[in-house]
Amino acid sequence: MGKQKKTRKYATMKRMLSLRDERLKEKDRLKPKKKQKKDPSALKEREVPQHPSCLFFQYNTQLGPPYHILVDTNFINFSIKAKLDLVQSMMDCLYAKCIPCITDCVMAEIEKLGQKYRVALRIAKDPRFERLPCTHKGTYADDCLVQRVTQHKCYIVATVDRDLKRRIRKIPGVPIMYISNHRYNIERMPDDYGAPRF
Repeated sequence: MGKQKKTRKYATMKRMLSLRDERLKEKDRLKPKKKQKKDPSALKEREVPQHPSCLFFQYNTQLGPPYHILVDTNFINFSIKAKLDLVQSMMDCLYAKCIPCITDCVMAEIEKLGQKYRVALRIAKDPRFERLPCTHKGTYADDCLVQRVTQHKCYIVATVDRDLKRRIRKIPGVPIMYISNHRYNIERMPDDYGAPRF
């Protein structure tokens, strides 16, 4: 009679002692968790994000001339393609003074694009553009812009990116600037922002 073949067991692990095992020393053993009794008379706390004080319902009171416009990487590239001067076209769109703002992340993204986008880099380094320093890790501009706009609602976001537009639409009181028909347009901007206040 031949030897019977043993089937190999796959994905078997070595048996390990449980941390609650009595064979372990007292100091190495895991302490049993004690359940805390809930006090029925205690008030229940919920974490609700605080409503921004700058909003009057959906109306953003912080927006007003001179407008600070956060510029995305692709917005500069598409402006060059459409042969639009950034600052002049922004002023034509809003009929007021505009200060384009560029974060460190956007600058890093343009620099990463290389030699092909050197015109965009030269435009981004324009002295009329305001540089905003970033404190977070990484250079992903979309997250950076969304985070900045959520904290400070005094910006308009200029972008052509669909995903970024979708994310910003969820934040109340933040208008979006985009390019269509070889000119800049603005989305979700109330009519009387540019009007003088009496």
